Amino acid sequence: MAEDRKATIILDKIIKNDDIARVKALIEGRPVMIYGCGPSLENDLNKIWEAGLHNRFINVAVDGAVKALLEYNIVPHINVTDLDGDIASIVKANQLGSLTMVHAHSQSIRTILKVMPYLKGSVFGTTHSQPTEKVLNFGGFTDGDRAVYIVEHFKPAYIVLAGMDFGSVIGVYSGTFDPIRKHRGLMVGRMEIEELAAHTKTRIFNVTSAGENIRHVKPITFDKLKQMA
Repeated sequence: MAEDRKATIILDKIIKNDDIARVKALIEGRPVMIYGCGPSLENDLNKIWEAGLHNRFINVAVDGAVKALLEYNIVPHINVTDLDGDIASIVKANQLGSLTMVHAHSQSIRTILKVMPYLKGSVFGTTHSQPTEKVLNFGGFTDGDRAVYIVEHFKPAYIVLAGMDFGSVIGVYSGTFDPIRKHRGLMVGRMEIEELAAHTKTRIFNVTSAGENIRHVKPITFDKLKQMA
């Protein structure tokens, strides 16, 4: 925890004092699609693109999923990342207008120091340690479930999860990772979403085409989603 705190303080010193109300203004009262890095992402994203659903949602990319969205010429409104996804895509999205929410933890200190100078657009800080004025704690453990916690905090109309498999196969957009830590993180991440979904008043749906069931999150088909959005 001491190193997590150290990372938080470092990020707080680097980050500009941007107004978190900008994130609230994007999300509050609007439907939000959160794109995970699971193996279903490419299939889900293709269906979302063909149906034009990306134009009807606030799009939130989880870490390396930003690379997949950019490949479809979708600039996510928000990118939630601990900077272990595709750095070039994270930087490019930030330059194109994405609000980048950078997570500080013990293993991201070097990357924060290396990458932050290239993030010239809007950057907000998150932590699972004690927050500061500019680095906030919304809850969550991994980038994926943290994105859900962030969005839920700002009271969207509803949330839809895509590319959120939480299975044994790791998606190609997940970036660099330790396999044991990654699988443990996915297990905890799913539990974090289930915990939030059990208590929130915000409706959370899952359009992910494969993967594990997420308790308290209602599966939804693309046809049904098109009728809702």
